[in-house]
Amino acid sequence: MGRLARAFACLALAAALLAEASGTGGADERPLVVFAAASLKNALDAAAADFTQTSGTRASISYAASPTLAKQIEAGAPADVFISADLDWMDHLAGRGLIRPETRRNLLGNTLVLVAPADAPVELPVAPGFPLAGALGDGRLAMANTQAVPAGKYGKAALETLGAWSDVAGRLAQTDNVRAALALVARGEAPLGIVYATDAAAEPNVVIVDGFPAGAHPKIVYPLAVIAASAHPAAQEFAAFLAGDEAREHFEKEGFSILTGDATN
Repeated sequence: MGRLARAFACLALAAALLAEASGTGGADERPLVVFAAASLKNALDAAAADFTQTSGTRASISYAASPTLAKQIEAGAPADVFISADLDWMDHLAGRGLIRPETRRNLLGNTLVLVAPADAPVELPVAPGFPLAGALGDGRLAMANTQAVPAGKYGKAALETLGAWSDVAGRLAQTDNVRAALALVARGEAPLGIVYATDAAAEPNVVIVDGFPAGAHPKIVYPLAVIAASAHPAAQEFAAFLAGDEAREHFEKEGFSILTGDATN
């Protein structure tokens, strides 16, 4: 390579490094940071891949329990979009002025089910007064944290409604998120667990024992909003994409129900 070619190569490298360091390499080169409830992983990964293909913007998604993500956003984590598994944690951020209220929409619904290991199925219809404690034997009931994590709160509410909570409250294996509770059952470390129907469908090592009546717990709603501090030009585009027909196919395939999209349904 001649001196002139080497000089141009060095200038090009310097320009690229400067652009990367200064954040001026172009909007599409900076990933869109999405914080999403752990139960969304399969469907949202697929939808985000479609978004990248059509828009050229890559979505970097962090999955965890909704309270963990909301507290990280509150502490200043650089998220662009938040999708919670319940209304409470979105309300938590809204009350602190941390989301753009005009971008908020109720995106998805889900249902709650009782699961068992696939190699140790159980017959136990879920109904008022059902003998859940007896079905556990010497084991524990796997649930997401019942004080903070949406799946755990929904599960506790359902068990209270059905009159089974007091019998199992001291026999829980509580986890940081619903996927971790699912894993306990899938590995046979818990004989029963309460998870979302979408989680159960994604795990071949569990079987659904029965579903919980919808009226036994608050309606399961996944709200979405753009974070107020986000400066990413594709944040609102991504939020709109998730409410569109292309993303809808991925959500329905995983068992989610599609809500009408406003913040009151």
